[in-house]
Amino acid sequence: MQLGILALQGDYEAHSLAFAELGVPTRPVRTAAQLDGVDGLVLPGGESTAMLKLMETEGLDREITHRVEKGMPVLATCAGLILLAREVQPEQVSMGLLDVDVRRNALGRQGHSSVVAIDVNGELGGVPQMEAVFIRAPRIDRVGDDVEVLGRLGNAPVLVAAGAIVAATFHPELTADRRIHRLFCNRAEAVHG
Repeated sequence: MQLGILALQGDYEAHSLAFAELGVPTRPVRTAAQLDGVDGLVLPGGESTAMLKLMETEGLDREITHRVEKGMPVLATCAGLILLAREVQPEQVSMGLLDVDVRRNALGRQGHSSVVAIDVNGELGGVPQMEAVFIRAPRIDRVGDDVEVLGRLGNAPVLVAAGAIVAATFHPELTADRRIHRLFCNRAEAVHG
């Protein structure tokens, strides 16, 4: 299995290092053609509006949408979740591939970044909590019927999944806990048999 990591903007290299720890090869994706041969895609954190503009110039947004609709697994973190959301506030274009509504920067600006413990369900294995790094994090305001909540901060969903899509409002690549990356690999392998 080889994963692509959207490498237009944001801290995509930290995801590459996280997957390397699990023995999973990755490669950067900057064009639609570079999606060929990847078994899944990571949409990392960064600045969602900048990422959208850069994707549009290459037609990458349309190709990602097409492939995800055909079943390509995706791990989306922070801004990546915003890119996939059905609806975004303040209003912004998104791909609408995950049935959640999100509010950008709802947990504060850069200066309000935090590291806190979240509760996670048994599918992740291990202890029922994990450390989560929130940086200009979005808030999930609505979760669709086909979306599972895998992690919460208090009552608020912060880690969700729908089929082969796993999405977090935080940055799992910035901690030593690799359970979310492993969960994504397991779901991607299930898709590809």
